[in-house]
Amino acid sequence: MKAITYILLATMITLGSCTKYLDVVPDNTLKLEDIFNIKIDAYNALAKVYSYLPNDERTHVTSWTLGDEWVGRLDLNNNNGDLRAMRIMRGLQSQSSPQLGYWSGTQGGKPLYEGMRQADVFLMHIDKVRDMSDGEKADWKAQVKFLKAYYAFLLVQRYGPIVIPKTMASPESTKEELFLPRTKVEECFNFILDLMNEAIPSLVERATSNNLGQIDQVAAKAIKARVLVFRASPFFNGNQEYFGDFMDKDGQPFFPLQEDKEKWKDAIDALNESISLCEENGLGLYHYEREPFIYDRAAFEANNQRMKTLYDLRMLIVDPWNRELVWGNSNLDYYNSGELAHSSNIRLPEGYGDGVVNSSSFSWQWMAATYKMAERYYTENGLPIEEDLTYDVDNKHEITRTPGQLEPNYPHWNGYMQPGAETIKLYMNREPRFYANLGITAGYWRSHAVRINTMMFGNSHGGYNSSQHTTDFMTTGIGTQKLVHPESQSGAWQRTIKFPYPIIRMADLYLMKAEALNEFSGPSQQVYDEINKVRTRAGIPNIETVWSDGSLARTVNKHITREGLRDIILQERSIEFAFEGIHFWDMWRHKKATSAFSSPVWGWTHTGTTAVTFFVLEVKQERRFTITDCLWPISLNEMNTNGQLIQNPGW
Repeated sequence: MKAITYILLATMITLGSCTKYLDVVPDNTLKLEDIFNIKIDAYNALAKVYSYLPNDERTHVTSWTLGDEWVGRLDLNNNNGDLRAMRIMRGLQSQSSPQLGYWSGTQGGKPLYEGMRQADVFLMHIDKVRDMSDGEKADWKAQVKFLKAYYAFLLVQRYGPIVIPKTMASPESTKEELFLPRTKVEECFNFILDLMNEAIPSLVERATSNNLGQIDQVAAKAIKARVLVFRASPFFNGNQEYFGDFMDKDGQPFFPLQEDKEKWKDAIDALNESISLCEENGLGLYHYEREPFIYDRAAFEANNQRMKTLYDLRMLIVDPWNRELVWGNSNLDYYNSGELAHSSNIRLPEGYGDGVVNSSSFSWQWMAATYKMAERYYTENGLPIEEDLTYDVDNKHEITRTPGQLEPNYPHWNGYMQPGAETIKLYMNREPRFYANLGITAGYWRSHAVRINTMMFGNSHGGYNSSQHTTDFMTTGIGTQKLVHPESQSGAWQRTIKFPYPIIRMADLYLMKAEALNEFSGPSQQVYDEINKVRTRAGIPNIETVWSDGSLARTVNKHITREGLRDIILQERSIEFAFEGIHFWDMWRHKKATSAFSSPVWGWTHTGTTAVTFFVLEVKQERRFTITDCLWPISLNEMNTNGQLIQNPGW
């Protein structure tokens, strides 16, 4: 299994040694003529530009915990340095010290304007390098141009209108050149797309195995398609409701106030081009193709097809550089125990594995899934629990037992749920992604190279332990194992398995295409086919089959209207990309974030030691997300420095 090491991006050249990964960032004190003298030093300058990619793998500074999927342990709530995205969801964003401030690099955010300036420096001087071919220079310049455009997109995503520097600042720059006003949103998108279009032809089509993580045409065209989907979405496309009175100094609106449906057609064209290129280069939906782990071999023999599906879903993210990953962030530090993978992994209970018990290193055991996630996944029929007429939603919290090994329906649950274990009806008869992604009572947790029988009760495997780790616990009693490699262990970094955190993967392209087609021309078999690619891999029936069945679907034929199919696609995306930092932006794009994210986080009573005392819902954390929170505030320091800036509404 390929190791992913620190820093910035996976390999681009060997650098005269046996190492395969870029691990040097240049000293900022170097003179430009030194940095751009020979290839190895220019390579370090290229690494510097890549270093501004957000650290979304790190628990406290990731944007993946925006939204309603994650919640941390409760004793971290009021620490400014902890769980910054969750502070935004709790209504604790501020203009005096913006959380995840990408504008100027405050509170865990990367300073993306600085990254764009580094890109300009690189582009200005790379041609001075003596020992590089023109082809190499063209490729590196294209990578840096694309990164500059990508950083601008991340700023637009968070701030709306941004400042677009016309020229690179110099000691001779005038005040008018240094202090620029914000640019209208549509012009910002044009700047981003023009720069991407300029970069893409000079990129290599697909990076080789020695260059994993490097921008290539496959990754660039996928990200361009995402940018066009954002541009076409209601937040940016005719958003008079939110920003009808958000004007520049000339009294002109920053946001386009009239919807332009043709923007969805632009997105469709880009998605078609991206998907075609990806598939030509062997990319597609991931399927696990190796032997199962020893502890699952009996279940594979007895429950083969369902176990294959479970492994497809369980290994999807953590199998490094698999065929579904279009672009991944390999900016990982071997020595850093702060990854989401580690903060969400449970401790190894006594009686399992090689005896390394209850080590907190690389197994923090305190990033939990919210109760809302336990309800969000589909039933086995591929329908929401409230839409499935065969699902006993009114008694979902009723305590029950899983089938015992000798019962006739046990083979269906072999490898999914423990035999004869106490649980609740909510956890039964759910789709395979539910069991692959979550850590639940009476289920299995695959990590530490073993299969752990999780119960999640107090003093049980995976649960709150009053005698050993009272500060490290899943506060909702529901875990997230999606980002935990089954072979990752505790105690030392050498015992963990690294993998690139996905920036974009094939399932996203297919579901974005379904969304864009539906928005542009309404429901069709073509839309259903794109969704069904993902549903088939997930082991659930085709969308048109279940939603047209009056014996199954409460809202029969919901899929044949544009509005109904939009809701279905968004829920499909919320499940497929659960815990990957996608759902927040989907709700945000469709102006649903304020209603979706302003309710409290609920969870089970984690101290309960029996089913009766554990399965009692309680509020874990209050949340508040308003229209004001949809755009990040520009810091007061920036506002005071540049008098041309207009603050975002509400701040």
